Amino acid sequence: MSAQLLTPLPPTQTLSQPQDQPQGADESTPLPAAPQQQTDEQKKADEQKKADENAAILKKEESQRILSVIPNFGTTNRRTPPPLTPGQKFHLFAKSAFDPVELAVTGMQAGISQAEDEFPEYGQGASGYGKRYGATLADEVSSGFFTDYFYPVIFKQDPRYYRLGEGSIKRRLVYALKQEVICHNDHGGHSPSWENAFGALTSGGLSNVYYPPSDRGFGLTMSRTGISAAYGTLAGVVDEFYPDIHHWLFHRHEPMLAPGQ
Repeated sequence: MSAQLLTPLPPTQTLSQPQDQPQGADESTPLPAAPQQQTDEQKKADEQKKADENAAILKKEESQRILSVIPNFGTTNRRTPPPLTPGQKFHLFAKSAFDPVELAVTGMQAGISQAEDEFPEYGQGASGYGKRYGATLADEVSSGFFTDYFYPVIFKQDPRYYRLGEGSIKRRLVYALKQEVICHNDHGGHSPSWENAFGALTSGGLSNVYYPPSDRGFGLTMSRTGISAAYGTLAGVVDEFYPDIHHWLFHRHEPMLAPGQ
């Protein structure tokens, strides 16, 4: 037998792994996210963070009370807060209208009305008090419904009071009075406050349904509309200056943060 036949055959070569996959790498290992995918995820995370921060601030604003008692849920110290959604506007209306303190104040107003024998057709006793309480509560609820929810949604306006919080007293007073007729809208601008005008008029007209016949009519409707507008204007002045009064009475030695801080 020749020497050539005795030459050992070369060992069988094994298939090499592809060079684009490191040796020993698991095929199930996820590939790094593409830059665009990372950007989208980061954007969503930032948006969610901002939404959570706004929700926390809004919750704090809707727990504000004057003298720790009287509801003051519709005031914001922020310069440019995000607009309220229709659901948030309804929540603001419901929380304000049915707050226990508001219900108690309504009871006091009904008691005073009965003591003065206002609306004598309602009579006296428990029945008369119930009718007066119902009428007073209907006034409060309908006013809040139309000015804080219905018309703000229709006209895309913000029912909150935007506090100025700095400048001279005269400037802030004028600013507070103007907010009854000029309001912020959901687009970040300003517009005539249709919510207040139509809200007061609609609420005053609706009162003709449940007040005694002798206290109905166009003249009385306009009178109630004017009273509602006056209350709204006064509320704006209180919203503007109450934090200053509270700070002066209880925290005068501490620095007061300006709105937006």
